[in-house]
Amino acid sequence: MKALVCVKRVIDYNVRIRVKSDKSGVETDNVKMSMNPFDEIAVEEAVRMKEKSEIKEIVILSIGTDKSQETIRSGLAMGGDRGILVKTEKEQLEPLTVGKIIKAVSDREKPDIIILGKQAIDDDCNQTGQIVATLLEFPQATFASELKKNDDNTLEVTREVDGGLETVKVNIPCVVTTDLRLNEPRYASLPNIMKAKQKKIDVLEIGSFGIDIKDRLQVLEVNEPPERKPGIKVDDVEALVNKLKNEAKVL
Repeated sequence: MKALVCVKRVIDYNVRIRVKSDKSGVETDNVKMSMNPFDEIAVEEAVRMKEKSEIKEIVILSIGTDKSQETIRSGLAMGGDRGILVKTEKEQLEPLTVGKIIKAVSDREKPDIIILGKQAIDDDCNQTGQIVATLLEFPQATFASELKKNDDNTLEVTREVDGGLETVKVNIPCVVTTDLRLNEPRYASLPNIMKAKQKKIDVLEIGSFGIDIKDRLQVLEVNEPPERKPGIKVDDVEALVNKLKNEAKVL
């Protein structure tokens, strides 16, 4: 099997987000960037499947500026075989556009499984995986917390839903989006980081796909969340109940 793993370059999850002074977005200049954490889980799962001889080749795909090659290299250091960068100068692309690009790359690569994080931590859209599956007319298993390949060329995926856990069986080829509890991504070793520098990354111009990348949504304003009021101490249970009932109105 061939796996196409989609990764996104985002502001590192340890960085405190700062809104631009003109409220047009968030500051990205001189800010530490890294691979989207959910996508790291996707890469890790593909590598584990390769270690079990269920996957023969892992292709790491990213869409962005030249700097996104760093993100692809991270995936290659974890165990990916080669990378593809779809180059664009736009800082953000809408999920529909990203889905169309992934479909176009999939048409070329013919992967058996497409794995990506359930959402990116910068926009939290949680749409791309579902859009890709729809465009390709592939079965999909979203929010995967456990993944098992069966002998009959199907995947058994345990997914997290509001009511608990749901197990579904999907035919291959398929699209899988990963949740936090699927695995814990490994740290790339120094030898693998050095090897990743020699692995091939194909750079494709976004214009070569003939896809309309015009934005359908317009961001009017970005604001900091309101500051939370400091907590208070109460003297006894009676005072606590009184505040919950009359001030918080949760009782």
